[in-house]
Amino acid sequence: MANTSLAFYYLARHRLSFKTFFFIPTTLALITTLFVLFYISSSTSHLLYFNHHHTHILYVSSKNPPTGSPSFPVSDPNVSKHQHPFVDLSNRSGGGGGGGRSVSQRSAIVDLGSNGNYMNNNEVFHDRDIFLEDYNWMNRSFRIYIYPHKRKDPFANVLLPVDFEPSGNYASESYFKKVLMKSHFITKDPAKADLFFLPFSIARLRHDPRIGSPGIQDFIRDYIVNISQKYPYWNRTNGADHFYVACHSIGRSAMEKAWKVKLNAIQVVCSSSYFLSGYITHKDASLPQIWPRKTDPPDLVSLKRKKLAFFAGAINSPVREKLLQLWRNDSEIYAHFGRLTTPYADELLGSKFCLHVKGFEVNTARIADSLYYGCVPVIIANHYDLPFADILNWKSFSVVVATLDIPLLKKILKGISSDKYLLLQRNVLKVRKHFQWHLSPVDYDAFYMVMYELWLRRNSIRLQLSTSIDSS
Repeated sequence: MANTSLAFYYLARHRLSFKTFFFIPTTLALITTLFVLFYISSSTSHLLYFNHHHTHILYVSSKNPPTGSPSFPVSDPNVSKHQHPFVDLSNRSGGGGGGGRSVSQRSAIVDLGSNGNYMNNNEVFHDRDIFLEDYNWMNRSFRIYIYPHKRKDPFANVLLPVDFEPSGNYASESYFKKVLMKSHFITKDPAKADLFFLPFSIARLRHDPRIGSPGIQDFIRDYIVNISQKYPYWNRTNGADHFYVACHSIGRSAMEKAWKVKLNAIQVVCSSSYFLSGYITHKDASLPQIWPRKTDPPDLVSLKRKKLAFFAGAINSPVREKLLQLWRNDSEIYAHFGRLTTPYADELLGSKFCLHVKGFEVNTARIADSLYYGCVPVIIANHYDLPFADILNWKSFSVVVATLDIPLLKKILKGISSDKYLLLQRNVLKVRKHFQWHLSPVDYDAFYMVMYELWLRRNSIRLQLSTSIDSS
């Protein structure tokens, strides 16, 4: 009681109110928050320079550990350091290639090579010599096993390639599977396989009346259970050496009831945003969304491109809404909403820059459209892990504009000199072949480029989780 009286006497003597007791901890919390933010900021800059040396760990459940496999990280002893997909490939030649970095990391140190020197953004490849060497190696040695299914299978329409030439906005998924099935990369001997292909088609499941969008998650879950009971391959790594391909954005949510696919398997998807938790850069790969075309348009270089920039599309995102609000009535930037009165191809052929603007997702077919018609793509889609970013130097043939800089769009584009623009366009014509599909694949086309991305990811390091994680 005496102590309580003393406390009240002290408060009265110093005229302290109860607000003081709230002010002091609030101040301390604010100071602590500022300190943490400062620490994160200083640490992040360090990580951006050295993160490309890390090794991605794929988690393997302890319920079905590989036979004879240790419970600590292991790597393939037959693969030397320079072969690892996540080691900076430029170390092999001493140059500034940056081939092992993700596009997000490159954007932070875009003009610096691994040795701190200026990186030549005029070249379309991060390191052409290494790419060609590895590409030839891939063609000789890379093998994929596909889980077998027969024509009489009740879901053959989902698990087997389509029996027609793919078309439309999401054709990339069907093209890849159709070409892969007939390629020299396929092996019927699982012991020789570097990777295992999960052949279900998200697009076909979506249109199957027995499944539809609501039933895709259950189908994927049941399919994984089926192959894990029938074959030993999934259980050896819990899917770390498996991959699937999807172009429709619904593919991102399709794995919600098969979390090991999302966490462990390689996801080759068009909706490749590293802002989303379901997509893991380095482990997963970006699939280019391409509207198939059979022939090249003539005389691209000699065309008179009178318009500064062009965009046409639905207003289905705040980014597009902002673009239309600011530039809809501009005389040099043609931003259209709704149906065009002129052919889409003519607009692309008549414009210097063609805008790829984020809609529902970061991806659309507009980048491939731009490249096809020789128009320099302008990418306005934050957090987009661009296709083939492990191989191609996007700054050499495109312009990336942050969504916050949309009000500065004309200033940015008009600030590009004529010489710089001509270099960008020449490089567009160089990389165009990498964004085209063929039923009979052609060297360095979209199929081979996706195969190369998979080849980079063929070696994985596995870590056995404790049983407590599995049981939770």
